[in-house]
Amino acid sequence: MAAIAAHRSGPLSGAARVPGDKSISHRALLIGALAVGETTAAGLLEGEDVLRTAAALRTLGAEIWRDDGGLWHIAGRGIGGFAEPDGVLDLGNSGTSVRLLMGALACHGFTTFLTGDDSLRRRPMARVAHPLRAFGATILCRSGGRLPLALTGTDAPVPITYEVPVPSAQVKSAVLLAGLGAPGVTTVIERQRTRDHTERMLRAFGADIETTAAPGGGASIALHGQPELAAQALRIPADPSSAAFPLVAALCVPGSAVSVAGVGFGAERSGLYHVLREMGAALEIRTPREESGEPVADLIARAGALRGIEVSSERAPTMIDEYPILAVAAACAEGTTRLRGLAELRVKESDRLAAIAHGLTACGVQATIEDDDLTIAGCGGPPPGGATIAVQLDHRIAMAFLVLGLAARRPVAIDDDAAIATSFPSFVALLRGLGADFRALS
Repeated sequence: MAAIAAHRSGPLSGAARVPGDKSISHRALLIGALAVGETTAAGLLEGEDVLRTAAALRTLGAEIWRDDGGLWHIAGRGIGGFAEPDGVLDLGNSGTSVRLLMGALACHGFTTFLTGDDSLRRRPMARVAHPLRAFGATILCRSGGRLPLALTGTDAPVPITYEVPVPSAQVKSAVLLAGLGAPGVTTVIERQRTRDHTERMLRAFGADIETTAAPGGGASIALHGQPELAAQALRIPADPSSAAFPLVAALCVPGSAVSVAGVGFGAERSGLYHVLREMGAALEIRTPREESGEPVADLIARAGALRGIEVSSERAPTMIDEYPILAVAAACAEGTTRLRGLAELRVKESDRLAAIAHGLTACGVQATIEDDDLTIAGCGGPPPGGATIAVQLDHRIAMAFLVLGLAARRPVAIDDDAAIATSFPSFVALLRGLGADFRALS
């Protein structure tokens, strides 16, 4: 744990090599562990959240190791092949780990105890527990559907059809992972599309899974249960959520130009970048292509004027993790930005909606919350800055306000940099390599 301050920087420049996609890294480990044979994963994110998933899967009997060249190997156990763990699975700060593991364990006939750190124990798990009980699993949570919890899977699962009440890729993924162990067809209905990494990866491993578009932008995903998944050689794309930090920094620090290659760029993950272009950002999207079944592109950001816009609630599922850094861009823009429908931000690692508004206000930027909407009065250039932000164990809040400090007139500090390691361990070193002025505080 250390406090660190970001000071206004000269131009940032260079090619940023950001970590592998966090969402895909979790799924590569988990689906690889459910496959038959040895899966390899190049570019796997080695942040704390993903390492928690790897450790939990080892406890469940999977063999997972990293070779000297940085390639990860997962020797799968097959569908239904996990072993009952001797102790409690501690997932640290990783909500993705808990929710996806709950799905995978729902059709294993033993009891597993799951917990996490203080932040994770405050986050809701009932939204996942509810559909998993329909398969036949028994799940006991603390009040409010919180961790720690005990999950006893079923030996006689039944397939379900489930309409997700709130857009959530994690809930959808938990249901699909449970559906692997159930005979027949499990169907998930989404009113709004969410990131589709689970469907893509299951398909790549050989699962029979069909996605049908529905009126109004939704979809129906049908999975035929009890497949034999075949091991794969995977290449993990660069994480679009992590790439957002150096790219937005380049947009906001005068004279900057930064590129990031091989960024995951699926329709359900690229919302931030389309919003930034609507704000007038000089952001190039080059060489769109597919790698290991995932769409990717190379991105180049150059500093320039941004303008405030209104972002509808329908955009939220495509950029839910990027609102903290979008708020930084809005603070530097000319005019007012209104971000609609941000209820989901209240149940992230922190209450991100409140944390963004409080942090911006402390830095001299007018930010107001009304219901689930956030309005930011842009400064039309460098924000005042001059605050220390309590990050509350939230990695994205920590990184976003360090980026704000690079563009602000006065330094912006965070009280604790430890949480950054959950998703982007190289963040400070990488930004310094581009020219950022970060200073440790005693």
